[in-house]
Amino acid sequence: MVVLPACVQDRDGTKRLLLELHHRQHPLLSTTRRRTRNLFADGGFAGALVDWARTPLRTTIEIVRKPAGQKGFAVIPRKWTVERTLA
Repeated sequence: MVVLPACVQDRDGTKRLLLELHHRQHPLLSTTRRRTRNLFADGGFAGALVDWARTPLRTTIEIVRKPAGQKGFAVIPRKWTVERTLA
């Protein structure tokens, strides 16, 4: 967990969180920890963050979106996982 001021947008604060996570999981520090390779996020995290995480951290951020043409409520499998985790 990283605590940031309220004026920092979630997607901007995510860079710091991912860097912290990356440094704590570095293989030279611990051989028992696994690296975070794949993350799921909602549309608010789309954009430059996805490209940034791919290069220095070798982490894939998959943006979970609702299907095109969806009307009304429907459970979106990966988004449900994200929301359940945050709840």
